[in-house]
Amino acid sequence: MRGVRRAGGVRPAAGLAAAAVLAVSLLSGCQVWPAGSGPEPEERTTTTAPTRPAGYGTVFLGIDECSSFGTTSFTEVPCASERAAARVVARHDGTVPQGPPCPATTDFVLHISESRPAPGADEDGDGSVPQGYACMRKLQPPHPGDPGGGGGPRTIVGDCVYGAGRGEVRETACDTDGDTDGDSDSDSGHAPEYRVTAAVEKRTQCPVSTDLYVQLGGSRPVGCARPV
Repeated sequence: MRGVRRAGGVRPAAGLAAAAVLAVSLLSGCQVWPAGSGPEPEERTTTTAPTRPAGYGTVFLGIDECSSFGTTSFTEVPCASERAAARVVARHDGTVPQGPPCPATTDFVLHISESRPAPGADEDGDGSVPQGYACMRKLQPPHPGDPGGGGGPRTIVGDCVYGAGRGEVRETACDTDGDTDGDSDSDSGHAPEYRVTAAVEKRTQCPVSTDLYVQLGGSRPVGCARPV
């Protein structure tokens, strides 16, 4: 996450073989914006390699379908199943950098690589599963993608960050007593130092109390942050 403090700032940092790859948002280090540079939207994710069962929908991990528990292997399961852990809230073709951003309160992202599916797993009979990604929301709290939750693929208004050295910041839960259950890119062991209080089009629109500029992406790419 890169950004600028009235002289510095922040920005949020950004496969599945034959099916899906879980990208539990893992926050990468944020670097200081050079003077005069503008924000660039970016997703932050890490991947693991799940397998895909067939027969739960015409599109693998389509909107309103569910994935199972686990951090090393995720499968599509019926949402009524006791194995269901998260629901698809948005589904896009292509890759995250080129595609639309996930909803603001997404908890994590599953990446789907273009591949030849296992028998019975083909979505439309054309012999392949197209590349894409699914924006996931956990069925039960805690939700790392909520404002202040300390994770999710996006930094949003209400999130908190702390200085990580070398001109970098990292996102952390605003309530450090909370636990994001390991499915986020937060570093909840660190106390928050700044909270993003507003999202605007340019820095000059931030309140005078702003002490840190945070890159958010989207139509309001500048986050205005102040000490907690």
